[in-house]
Amino acid sequence: MRIFIAATIVVALALLAGCGDSDEGTSPSDGGHPSTREVRTDFEAEPGCKRPPGASRWGCSIGSLRCQAVVTDRGWSVSCSEPGRSVAFLVRR
Repeated sequence: MRIFIAATIVVALALLAGCGDSDEGTSPSDGGHPSTREVRTDFEAEPGCKRPPGASRWGCSIGSLRCQAVVTDRGWSVSCSEPGRSVAFLVRR
């Protein structure tokens, strides 16, 4: 169980490290997929993705992407994925 938790943390950190901070875009759209910036904009605008009162983590959908958000000391750490693709970003609050 400890190895699984450690591996999950390493993967999450690797995803976050490759995406820049919330003010940066990443690569442009490819293959009809929205860019990380577009997903982040949609996440912030989607009423279903608003943080429930008192929640430290929650989830929602942006198109075909399923997103999970977690409260951190820097804001919300968000990871969205669908089969074969994932994006991660930070929403400062």
